[in-house]
Amino acid sequence: MAKNTSGRGQRDLTVKVKTARGRKLSSTRWLQRQLNDPYVKRAQAEGYRGRAAFKIMELDDKYRFLVPGARVVDLGCAPGGWIQVAVPRINALGEKSGKAVGRIIGVDLQEVEPIPGAEIHQLDFMEDDADLKVKDWLNGRADVVMSDMAASSSGHKQTDHLRIMALCEAAAHFAFDMLDENGTFVAKVLAGGAEGELQKLLKQKFAKVANVKPPASRAGSSEKFVVATGFRG
Repeated sequence: MAKNTSGRGQRDLTVKVKTARGRKLSSTRWLQRQLNDPYVKRAQAEGYRGRAAFKIMELDDKYRFLVPGARVVDLGCAPGGWIQVAVPRINALGEKSGKAVGRIIGVDLQEVEPIPGAEIHQLDFMEDDADLKVKDWLNGRADVVMSDMAASSSGHKQTDHLRIMALCEAAAHFAFDMLDENGTFVAKVLAGGAEGELQKLLKQKFAKVANVKPPASRAGSSEKFVVATGFRG
């Protein structure tokens, strides 16, 4: 029997979402994008708390900072996807025989459901003594400070860019107080013109600074990640 090459009779697997009363068109588009996102589906299938888990996975596959024995701080860790990826890679549960056992501290303004192998605290990392608290919980300095934080969207592109850059700069200054020599800082930034000062600052403090857009970042998004390695202390 001849194959049907016209495409007729085949199912359209794209999920379409109708605009409901009271829902903005932008919200409908976001929901449709989520329902059709392969990374969202993969996160659900593999038990991760969000598609962002694959971003840190891809960054670590390239730069190898989540190694067994590493001491890690995850700023703004909710919902916990980055921690889920980090726990087995740093051997926080001691499941890799003969490998050093790492530790990870997650902090967030909101309460986060526990994750085996991690210690999660409800804390504003911008408090005056936040770094002292985290050092106490970690029993010293960190090898990695990472952040996937984003400020609440205002709907105004330039305002949102400035907000996330301010948050990223605050995370960088926290990392300067927290990192051990040769440590790594990983953070989300938005392209938009205000990231130059952060780049200049990081290049003074780290041996190498890379700007990366991992495959898991949506193509239409202005987000990228800065990976700064070799903290000079």
